[in-house]
Amino acid sequence: MSILDDIAAFLAEHRDPAYQAFQAKLIPNLPAASIIGVRTPALRAYATQLAKRTDVDDFLSAVPHRCFEENQLHAFIVSGRRSFPELVAGIDQFLPFVDNWATCDQMSPRGLAQNREEALAQARRWMSSDHPFAVRYGIGVLLALFLDDAFNPRLLEQVAAIDSEEYYVNMMRAWFFAEALAKQPEAALAFLESQALDPWTHNKAIQKARESHRVDPALKERLRSIKR
Repeated sequence: MSILDDIAAFLAEHRDPAYQAFQAKLIPNLPAASIIGVRTPALRAYATQLAKRTDVDDFLSAVPHRCFEENQLHAFIVSGRRSFPELVAGIDQFLPFVDNWATCDQMSPRGLAQNREEALAQARRWMSSDHPFAVRYGIGVLLALFLDDAFNPRLLEQVAAIDSEEYYVNMMRAWFFAEALAKQPEAALAFLESQALDPWTHNKAIQKARESHRVDPALKERLRSIKR
């Protein structure tokens, strides 16, 4: 059988109707019929097997995929690439077909950490895209790789400057600022106090930070006082 036939057989064998219903509620922008209902650990383990096949490119080039789970498999396979150029190429090839937050967020940016300077340039390029999930992914790269020792306060300005009406973009912007409040509290608080963020993202970032166990209680009280 072809790799596409093998994947279809695997997904059918591991289908869980109860999990399918659960997933459909979590990803409301996808048609429920496009979700088969295969649990993430099984998909992740199977993606590792697929990545070793000589015909894996037959699957990766078969985009758009037939279902949500195939998108997840694609995301896991691409994330496992160790060569920086091949990783970026794989992300670029797949991002135009990413149509939901779960697949976007499952495409781990950790492999980009091997070249942070270039990763930052790529993140900025993705954030300038017209495709909302490319923008979301670019912000996610900053969140994952640039809020610790590689932090630069200018990144706060760059994420704040993204002008989008897309819910999933603005949720990632809010998540970025909530993480910044946990990891770079002084800089992030000063930025929020400057009122540079749009009200929705400002308030959502405060909400997420106040729900976090990693944000100091005193900072949470300060954040409550600057909610807009």
